[in-house]
Amino acid sequence: MNDDQQQRQTDVDTLARGLLAGDRAALARAITLVESSAPQHQGTAQALLSALLPHSGASIRIGVTGPPGAGKSTFIDNFGCALTERGRRVAVLAVDPSSSLTGGSILGDKTRMERLSRDPRAFIRPTPTGGVLGGVAGKTREAILVCEAAGYDVIIVETVGTGQSEVTLRSLVDFFLLLLITGAGDDLQGIKKGVIELADALVINKADGENVAAAKAARAQFSRSLHFVAPATAGWRTRAFTASGLTGAGIDEIWAAISAFVTETKAGGVFEERRTAQRREWLHSALEARLRDLVFENAALRQALPEIEAALLNGELSLSAAAEQLLKLASSDL
Repeated sequence: MNDDQQQRQTDVDTLARGLLAGDRAALARAITLVESSAPQHQGTAQALLSALLPHSGASIRIGVTGPPGAGKSTFIDNFGCALTERGRRVAVLAVDPSSSLTGGSILGDKTRMERLSRDPRAFIRPTPTGGVLGGVAGKTREAILVCEAAGYDVIIVETVGTGQSEVTLRSLVDFFLLLLITGAGDDLQGIKKGVIELADALVINKADGENVAAAKAARAQFSRSLHFVAPATAGWRTRAFTASGLTGAGIDEIWAAISAFVTETKAGGVFEERRTAQRREWLHSALEARLRDLVFENAALRQALPEIEAALLNGELSLSAAAEQLLKLASSDL
């Protein structure tokens, strides 16, 4: 082992010990490391994940999504606090959309989960998507494993409802929670058609004040509709709830359903089957991402790219021919 490898191992051992001991600063540094796209961090990140892997996997992974304005952050704030009061340790990975101009995070979920962010049994990590297709950060999978190794037994992944993001979120979590609100008109109908078959539970949120009656009516309507929709999880009947992120109404009922879901799916083997399928999907996704990086890191490809792009734009080269030429250049080093 050379000096660089020895130093890397020392860094990994120190960070892993701190994280496993519950050091929140170590957890934050570990997530920053695994999220880094810098080549010099890749080896250390992989070594850290290998060290933490035996300590991961024991959490309940819950995905929360819904259209803008559905009250996701307020709901998670109240929901998370209710869980920590029960002795649970809760980590929230709030995946923010990224600005196409600056690359920075647009939302500020940590500031919008005021109670939970002050809770010593909770950890909140806002993460920009960096433009990743599907609205879910590319390293969210790794961040889940790191949080589990740090002792968080409920992991909540929140995403914006952008269509493709729900499909990606389904591949990350055990239980998929879709938040909706009344009065959304055609927007609600469009979301329902595209996403309802992915959800393990629908929650009509903001069921407080004058909106209680409308929320209950929406719940009844959805409950009837769900009889005609194939369940997202084998052996589990998708059901509808009302809740208020503001008052906490309905939170206990939703957590009871999630607990029942975990018990029933573990007993039937469905829980582990899903985890296994997800690991396979994660592998394929990671492989595709790495191959994409290798292609665009290829020096010959980068050198030829401007000329081939110009030929394509000028109509001198077809799209398939341009792609084939570039792939031949890149594949020579693969």
